[in-house]
Amino acid sequence: MNQQGSRYPRLFAPLDLGFTRLKNRALMGSMHTGLEEAENGFERMAAFFAERARGGVGMIITGGIAPNEEGGTGAKLSTPEEALQHRKITQAVHAADPEVKICLQILHSGPLVAKEICVAPSPVKSRIGRFKPNELTEEGVEKQIADFANCAAMAKLAGYDGVEIIGSAGYLISTFLVQKTNLRTDRWGGSWENRMRFAVEVIRRVRATVGPEFILVFRIAAMDMLENGLAWDEVVSLAKAVEAEGVNIISTHFCWHEAPVPTIATMVPRAAFTQVTGRLRKEVGVPMITSNRINMPQVAEDVLSRGDADIVSMARPMLADPELVLKAAQGREDEINTCIACNQACLDHTFGGRKQVSCLVNPRACNETLLQYPPAARPLRIAVVGAGPSGLAYAHVAALRGHRVTLFDAAAEIGGQFNLAKRVPGKEEFHETLRYYARMMELHQVDVRLGTSVNAAMLVAGGFDQVVIATGITPRKPEIEGIDHPMVIGYIDAILERKPVGRRVAIIGAGGIGFDVAELITHAGKSASLDIEVFAQEWGIDFRNHPRGGVTGVERRVAAADRLVYLMQRKIDPVGKTLGRTTGWTHRATLAARGVQMLNGVEYLRIDDSGLHALVNGEPRLFELDTVIVCAGQMPLRTLYDELSAAGVATTLVGGAFEAAELDAKRAIDQACRLAAQV
Repeated sequence: MNQQGSRYPRLFAPLDLGFTRLKNRALMGSMHTGLEEAENGFERMAAFFAERARGGVGMIITGGIAPNEEGGTGAKLSTPEEALQHRKITQAVHAADPEVKICLQILHSGPLVAKEICVAPSPVKSRIGRFKPNELTEEGVEKQIADFANCAAMAKLAGYDGVEIIGSAGYLISTFLVQKTNLRTDRWGGSWENRMRFAVEVIRRVRATVGPEFILVFRIAAMDMLENGLAWDEVVSLAKAVEAEGVNIISTHFCWHEAPVPTIATMVPRAAFTQVTGRLRKEVGVPMITSNRINMPQVAEDVLSRGDADIVSMARPMLADPELVLKAAQGREDEINTCIACNQACLDHTFGGRKQVSCLVNPRACNETLLQYPPAARPLRIAVVGAGPSGLAYAHVAALRGHRVTLFDAAAEIGGQFNLAKRVPGKEEFHETLRYYARMMELHQVDVRLGTSVNAAMLVAGGFDQVVIATGITPRKPEIEGIDHPMVIGYIDAILERKPVGRRVAIIGAGGIGFDVAELITHAGKSASLDIEVFAQEWGIDFRNHPRGGVTGVERRVAAADRLVYLMQRKIDPVGKTLGRTTGWTHRATLAARGVQMLNGVEYLRIDDSGLHALVNGEPRLFELDTVIVCAGQMPLRTLYDELSAAGVATTLVGGAFEAAELDAKRAIDQACRLAAQV
């Protein structure tokens, strides 16, 4: 038996769809990249998808493409001229691997479209939408159905192997399904049979238009995480109805975008929702796709082994490592650059103003034509000082290109600030990034010298052609009277548990580090990211009984440490405003559930034996405390850079040593990779 079959027999088993087959069960799931609207976007998408095709996936689903003007704010596909542009993508994928199937996702965003022409079954504004949608007339409903069918026809003309129609997430089709967004009294609303009519008719019309030998996937909201959302019997009846109309595959989705339950963030356990897919799989006869937080081949194999699905979708993991499947097939799992579900460069960009997507751990994602790592014309001897994220990224890319790299760090392990992050409950995935970089240092023969403090004289004497300073940051010490009081500790001491933390705590600084510290010191019991039962309890999900939406009537039960914690900031902005668009609300909700008091507009006066004296929005307050933890920003560590510059040595700054306004691994890794690509 070949290596694929022996290690992951289910993941690498082909899947027969009758008229065609998938070479394995690994799917690159849909994700809008921002390339759809970018200059030379189709050429860049062609390179992006072709690289994933070469990386071993069996099928690819593109980012969402609207069927008409009112269906989206970005790209649409409704004319032969637009189909011709898409041929650049399909031809590139099929040239990369003729066995790989690529399907276009037809995405009608309905009330989430950021244009006044947005439409929906009823004029019910989404909590996250910009406009109240226009209610569709009977003729308008017919137009939307016809436009879905036309878009599918154009996809076939463009050379796609199929289409996925998304019927979840708060987009148009799902708003017909749920009572709170469908207030109609005609044949498109009211009873469940009427509410699901639109979805079924879209599938019927699409199948009639494209014929039988064209992959048709329907993405269903198997558990929409909404109070009074879809009931289980409704999910089942919809799945059976679309199967009867000719769907080849059903893909499960687990939320609306406005649902108050995290489904994609790093605190979500791996494969947390696949059990729902497994339950639905028993009700239908077509293959099922499952998704969400499946980021390594063994996780995928386990999902398939349990019978939870027939196909495993991995979207963000394919940003992080386009060769994930190939590496699994070749037994190189330790070389996989694992998705850590941080969302900082992908989904935060998508939902935070539709910026172009990339990946924190892989800046080449969506930049394949712009950021390349060619062999160096002349190998150099390069010293990199600092083995944090930016130093590791620079050393990796430079060594990959053929330079001889020596990496110095005074610490006993690589990772820098990631060694703090990995200790925070919910951020256990950061271990994977450090495992990946450790392997890359070994694979590309970087000379790693840990426990080694260097100075300018040593580097000058070393005869290096290039010196890169990635020494990171030092915590900033705010000018507050009494800041040296024994009750005051820094965040590093708190996270590493080098100093005790009392029961009454104030955290000065409510940026990302402040939230991490608050999470760490208020956490009790198992990490929810490592235990699906704990996760379900913390977020009020009932996987066993599946009430409406999976959450209706379910009370959240959040374990908390026996501490009174204040999270403070000087700014008058809402606390946590600077956190990620797709994850910040989860951190605020978790800390609020644990009783953390989040205070803005705080002016720190002094710290003494009585506690912290402050003005809160102008009102004097005394906080009686045991511990004050300082998370008040960072300063770049540039002493070595200054010494080398004074000695006339050409030196490059990267990462926190370059800019330390707020710890930003996304910026640090991106900058390091781009600089190393040019040296």
